[in-house]
Amino acid sequence: MEASTQLVDTIIKGIQEKKGTQIVTVDLKGIEGAICQYFIICQGNSPSQVEAITESVGEFARKDLQEKPTAIAGLENAQWVAMDFTDVMVHIFLPDVRAYYDLEHLWDDASLTNIPDLD
Repeated sequence: MEASTQLVDTIIKGIQEKKGTQIVTVDLKGIEGAICQYFIICQGNSPSQVEAITESVGEFARKDLQEKPTAIAGLENAQWVAMDFTDVMVHIFLPDVRAYYDLEHLWDDASLTNIPDLD
């Protein structure tokens, strides 16, 4: 399995561990000039859940793959946290902020995969 695909799977596990919902992976590999290979977008229902998801993703990546994000932005107010794993960018939103920015639909030609919520 390709390293970035493994990282995507591990990040999804970290999101699901803290009950993050509406997970979407955006495959940007075929997009000219894209800043990374994948976006992973999800949401939490409160700033504290967004923080918990962020911590969980970092923990899973470190434990399973010895990976660390090169940067994390947005934890101050935890409405939109971005985690940069170089080839994979993780975006953890509150629902209204996610709807406003609508990152999933920035690239018409990117392929989207919806990951079913675990309930």
